[in-house]
Amino acid sequence: MTEKELRDLLEEKENPSVYLGTAITGAPHIGYFLWITRMADFMNAGLKVKLLLADLHGALGKTPWDSLERRYEYYEEVIPLMFEGIGVDTQSLETLRGSSFQLERKYVLDVLKYSTFVSVNDCRRAASEVVRLADNPKLSGLVYPIMQSLDEVYLDADIQCGGVDQRKIPMFSREHLPKLGYKPRVEIMTPLIPGLMGKKMSASDQRSKIDLLDGPQVVAEKIDDAFCPAGMVEGNGVLAFLRYVIMVLKRDRGEKLVVSRPARFGGDLEFANYGDAEKAFRDKELHPSDLKKAVAEEINVLLKPVQKHIGELEDSARRAYGPRNEK
Repeated sequence: MTEKELRDLLEEKENPSVYLGTAITGAPHIGYFLWITRMADFMNAGLKVKLLLADLHGALGKTPWDSLERRYEYYEEVIPLMFEGIGVDTQSLETLRGSSFQLERKYVLDVLKYSTFVSVNDCRRAASEVVRLADNPKLSGLVYPIMQSLDEVYLDADIQCGGVDQRKIPMFSREHLPKLGYKPRVEIMTPLIPGLMGKKMSASDQRSKIDLLDGPQVVAEKIDDAFCPAGMVEGNGVLAFLRYVIMVLKRDRGEKLVVSRPARFGGDLEFANYGDAEKAFRDKELHPSDLKKAVAEEINVLLKPVQKHIGELEDSARRAYGPRNEK
């Protein structure tokens, strides 16, 4: 929002800044690779890239206050390894902690000032797809969009990038920031990757996602069990991950996706772009089991840097989230 504003910004400013914020709620999973690759795109394009690890937003989203520090530490450990997994140097990436500036006097005054310009219904609509709001919601969930809106200002960002599930908050920001004398920002929204069961990939549902700490065998088993009917593209999380992560990386590296098959089944298949792979799957020339095997192999390559540190990461994750079930 909007493409014209983005084009104008890129023409007028040599190195615009873009930020993405992630609340430290559930443990990161492979769905995070979608925005990791987008951040890499921005860095490769020469933008100033900022990653906000939003600890206070985690609390507003119902993360227990006494878990914030441990969850922040886990995110701080594992996110750089995801960038390493896609082969990106993070020296130019600026990582910030939300509470490092969100508790400053001017920021808090702006939160209070903002609250005099917006209604309860405005905040409720904006937060509805990001924060779990009950019929009688906690005030914290309504403060959430106000703070996310102000983060654009206090991070001096020209662009905010986030998932399409957050779209109501960027629209909230564009409408209300000028009332405080701040300019609206360009908003870029990424699609969401369906979970392994065909719905949204969720940090709280082990069946819907592959955790970053899942070992190679667990990854293969989860992908093998995933919702992936022959010829069906819609709601297919295996295909979506192929589209938005794997084939993006392949394209940038000038590589092809190789799907290994025995000679009796026609031998190996190669795809230079996602469109050809989807067509082959839709036409049932690419069997679900062959697709799943290839995607599982690619995911395990992405997770190699995490696996190198699996012992300390498992300890850190246990402190932050408690014991986990691999399946």
